[in-house]
Amino acid sequence: MRRFAMKALFAVLNLDRAEWTRIDWDRTAIVVSTAVTLGLVALYVVGKATSRW
Repeated sequence: MRRFAMKALFAVLNLDRAEWTRIDWDRTAIVVSTAVTLGLVALYVVGKATSRW
């Protein structure tokens, strides 16, 4: 999991490189899916902490 997180982080950092003229859909999908996963985990933790679930 740590290796995947580092790849996602470097993908985000490299998305704004000037020499790219087209969107790299693989990296974009990895970044978006990682953000969604982290958001869902955060919602789960907040829900468990506040006894809503």
